Amino acid sequence: MARRISLNLSTPPEVLAQLSRDEDSGRLRVAENPSTPPEALAEFARDENWSVRWRVAHNPSTPPEVLVQLARDRDWNVRCNVAANPSTPPEALAEFARDENWSVRWRVARNTSTPLELLLILMVDDEKDVRERAERALNKRAMSVERHAHSQE
Repeated sequence: MARRISLNLSTPPEVLAQLSRDEDSGRLRVAENPSTPPEALAEFARDENWSVRWRVAHNPSTPPEVLVQLARDRDWNVRCNVAANPSTPPEALAEFARDENWSVRWRVARNTSTPLELLLILMVDDEKDVRERAERALNKRAMSVERHAHSQE
């Protein structure tokens, strides 16, 4: 029952706050709920359990300043989710474009909010998968611009 309540988008913030004090599984579920208040997400971003931080990084409601904090996480899994989150600020994505872990760089290339200049940098990445992902992202954007131009004619 607690699982369904913690994942329900209509659950009031005060109930989510209570559930967040439960064992790891309660914190995990509340950390991934888009209705979780920003203050709780900021607290979860400092959790000792990397799985909680991973879910905060994935949450579409996580404030950009919390994502910037998580961008410096020691766990590459957390950094991957920050790099993939469309709300991640461009400055953090720029840092991720140079991350030592290629999976993080791949997620930057996949992020629809990544600035074009970063995609161009990733086109010459040492890792083939990152280069290919950046190329696909650039091609997709080019096709979108072309479709938009044709629709305006």
